[in-house]
Amino acid sequence: MSIVEIPGVRVGHWTDLVARTGCTVILFPPPGAVAGVAVRGAAPATRETDLLRPGNLVERVHAICLTGGSAFGLAAADGVMRYLRERGVGFPAGRHHVPIVPAAALFDLEVGTAGIVPGPDQGYAACLDAERDEPPAEGAVGAGAGATVGKLLGLERSCPGGVGTALVRLPGGPSVGALAAVNALGDVVDRGGRVVAGARDEAGGFVDGWRALLEGRSRRPTFGNTTLGLVVTDAALDRARCRRLAEVAQDALALAIRPAHTLYDGDAVFAASVGEVAAEPTALGAAAVEALRTAIERAVGRG
Repeated sequence: MSIVEIPGVRVGHWTDLVARTGCTVILFPPPGAVAGVAVRGAAPATRETDLLRPGNLVERVHAICLTGGSAFGLAAADGVMRYLRERGVGFPAGRHHVPIVPAAALFDLEVGTAGIVPGPDQGYAACLDAERDEPPAEGAVGAGAGATVGKLLGLERSCPGGVGTALVRLPGGPSVGALAAVNALGDVVDRGGRVVAGARDEAGGFVDGWRALLEGRSRRPTFGNTTLGLVVTDAALDRARCRRLAEVAQDALALAIRPAHTLYDGDAVFAASVGEVAAEPTALGAAAVEALRTAIERAVGRG
């Protein structure tokens, strides 16, 4: 089960496996989604996130763009805006419709081809890919094409990251879909705390990066990280509750990635509402955490 089982939600990727970079676009049904965001990493690269604050003018967003290429890759959102404008989608502003496309980027510059990053044409291509209206590909695709995890012993000892997606249905209530692009400094751990993707030792086995960090055996952390997430629900939420849901969903990163939210990660999670189903907030939050945690596991091939 994936995020596209939420009615009207579509996902598309643009991927360059040679340059090891890409972007992922999530398109929402008309007239868009109510959305919020929680940014807990200390090195974020984001666009149009301020307008998601409760009390600001614009109520709905029309797409979200997750991209590689660090801050350079945020230009992919220009192509998403062009795609939506051509179809008459956007916030009405006089004679114009302005598509609202929040975006966030992860840092994959060290593993790819210098100078090749997602831009407007690539964002547009990801939108065209979303028109296939199929379950999105997972692994080293889109925003996760150049993703790596477990870099506490250096990039050369890391594991591939990637993109994953999942869905949780609450009995008799709403559903929550999730998508994650996992490019973490830390390791990904399973439900028992065992490392399943992360720093490797000389023999190819996993090192517990968290323990190495506490024992002073890790390298000085550096740039090249960030986990990006999105949870989408068919529950009826306003912007304040979307922001709260994004904050709660960040718990998935803390549960699945060790360490998360570091000085060298730009961890950001979006939450969006596209439905009218009534929801109990605590259960909805638990579903969001479970969906995003599963998406993180699937991003590294463990779902």
